[in-house]
Amino acid sequence: MLTRLDQRRTPLFDAVKKYVDDKVVPFHVPGHKQGRGLKELSDYVGERMLQMDVNGMEDLDFANNPTGVILEAEKLMANAFGAQNAFFLVNGTSAGVQAMIMSACEPGDKIIIPRNAHKSTIGGIFLSGAIPVYIQPEINDQLGIAMGISEESLKKTIKEHPHAKAVFVVNPTYYGAVSDLKAIVRIAHRHDMAVLVDEAHGAHMSFHDDFPLTAMEVGADMSAASMHKTAGSMTQSSVLLLRSDIILPERVKQVLSLTFTTSASYLLMCSLDLARKQMATAGSDMLEETLWLARWARDEINKIEGLYAFGQDLIGTPGCFDFDETKLSIHVAGLGYTGYQVETLLRKEYNIQLELSDMHNLLAIVSIGDSKENLETLVQALRDISSKTEKVDSKNVVAIPKSPEMIVSPRNAFYSPKKVVALEDSIGEIAGEMVMAYPPGIPVICMGERISKEIVEYIQILKKQNCELQGTADPYVNQLRVLGSE
Repeated sequence: MLTRLDQRRTPLFDAVKKYVDDKVVPFHVPGHKQGRGLKELSDYVGERMLQMDVNGMEDLDFANNPTGVILEAEKLMANAFGAQNAFFLVNGTSAGVQAMIMSACEPGDKIIIPRNAHKSTIGGIFLSGAIPVYIQPEINDQLGIAMGISEESLKKTIKEHPHAKAVFVVNPTYYGAVSDLKAIVRIAHRHDMAVLVDEAHGAHMSFHDDFPLTAMEVGADMSAASMHKTAGSMTQSSVLLLRSDIILPERVKQVLSLTFTTSASYLLMCSLDLARKQMATAGSDMLEETLWLARWARDEINKIEGLYAFGQDLIGTPGCFDFDETKLSIHVAGLGYTGYQVETLLRKEYNIQLELSDMHNLLAIVSIGDSKENLETLVQALRDISSKTEKVDSKNVVAIPKSPEMIVSPRNAFYSPKKVVALEDSIGEIAGEMVMAYPPGIPVICMGERISKEIVEYIQILKKQNCELQGTADPYVNQLRVLGSE
């Protein structure tokens, strides 16, 4: 049983405030010297922010090897999430995902990964030398999106790969679907496999009882949580959590030291310290209001012809054991528009920016920073768009291609010779780069996989819809790099 610490404390933020109040004369980096060397930015954001942009020193501690106020702040973070250890991250949850894989796997080890995992998992594969064993998530054909993984598919995959070292899980998916994480942990641990959880979109879920269970709550070994996405800290600040009998904290620290910057931003780390305090002390009440707003908006959107705001009604369908209601996910196919088109309309004509869109859906993130006025603006805009469109049969959903066959390990593919071919000529070739729609950053094709006709056709559809495609040397994806010599 973990002893509850005083979550009202903010040791790192207090130390930085004291540094500023003491008016220290700085002969250390950064070179803007408390904003005086970058006046245009200081005038815009305020000199206090740049005064807080400091570097490691004895009284402010060192992020690479914390023994003082950063360590105290990390202990409070771990305690708030029910973890044994927490590590501040200033390179986003992507760095945490890669650290998890490198901590659990050595070169040649197998790791079970859902095919709809974020591109950072592939980076972790490159760095660790592990061999991915892809598990197909459940697909909701009505919505055209990937959901979570099932117990049955995990059991089947483990039976086929009994010596895998770890199971990687996304909790929740970008659109809010949650697998039965407790069952997954039980199954994996019975086979001596570590459970690593990407909670990039679930940092808030520990702090209110109406949310799905989190990694630390169900006994997973590690999780990486984007505090900046849903828990209030600044962009790029995340946390890596550990509660394991399989993975040692010394191993995690050693892995982090390989890639962690020696100049970690104190602004980002202070925001982690403050966001943790706020969520631990006031998060339940704040999230109660957030849930009310999300539920109100979902109900109102579902009254609009041509739209379907899906949510907890999906619970019990394949790949959806639970659902995060703050993911305001909206199926728009009934409008006769693609999600990309509606996202563009909202931005250009209504001054509203959504989190993401795909061929058939929109996603609005509802968080502790939202207001009723914000949600009313979105709902009214959607009403207006609906009133101006001719409704259509929404059954014609473009299917997500089946997961490609992996021919070469991603790491070996990364280091193999490559040649450039036209997209339409790449069918049958082995991919030498990733193609992903961003957001959400889930690869359509990964390095080392066989490119199918369906994959090429799907990429062509995404291009026609002006989807933001990333991962390729050619920014327009007219050409692909594939394995082979020129």
